[in-house]
Amino acid sequence: MPHVHPPHPAGLHVRTRLLAARIALALLALPPALPADDGLAALEGFSYQPPQPGTYTLPVIKPAADGQVIDHTGQTRSLHDLTRGAVTVMSFIYTRCASPRACPFATGVLNQIHEVAGARPEFAGRLRLISMSFDPENDTARRMSDYSRWARERSVPVDWHFLTTRSATELNPILDAYGQAVNRRSNPRDPQGPLHHTLRVFLIDAEGRIRNIYSSDTLDPRLVLTDIRTLLIESGTAASPTAG
Repeated sequence: MPHVHPPHPAGLHVRTRLLAARIALALLALPPALPADDGLAALEGFSYQPPQPGTYTLPVIKPAADGQVIDHTGQTRSLHDLTRGAVTVMSFIYTRCASPRACPFATGVLNQIHEVAGARPEFAGRLRLISMSFDPENDTARRMSDYSRWARERSVPVDWHFLTTRSATELNPILDAYGQAVNRRSNPRDPQGPLHHTLRVFLIDAEGRIRNIYSSDTLDPRLVLTDIRTLLIESGTAASPTAG
């Protein structure tokens, strides 16, 4: 798999405004969230109904790989420490992406999950979200801090970590381990962004095992929430809706 060597960034303040506009458009394009007390039916606008949580099993795909990352404060973290102890939804992104069915879409879906799960006590301390950049030269800790401020200021008991790496040397083994393909576009001024990539969002159980991988065609926030609840039921930290 070709490794990523991202181009140098342009003016940070201009990109930040463009980024805010992209996120806003992505959120507007998603179906509306209904009141949190509607449970897992709170997200609508899709043409099918997900199964009831706990009525199916999610096979173990493989262990979630480790790697050295940095958070939005610049602190070095172990990816293993952030993908164990709670169900984790991890999305690979880069902040310059403008492809409507890629990073802005994934961030918008994670935003809906954050809002709905954050309002439900059953997810408190049992779920975390991760947005992991694959553009370390541009997506510095400061950049990720600017990118994530709106989510971090939301007062909900579900953590959402925005991570990057210090270099492509640290990043590329992580991309290889997760099978996340990233290539530089031939036209660095492509309106969809300078990097071409597949959309992959990973569902990781509390033991650090990948249990599902979503694409742009399957990243339905209702399905992700149902899968999360299925893992919580499996681990005995949530009640099955079919019990009793």
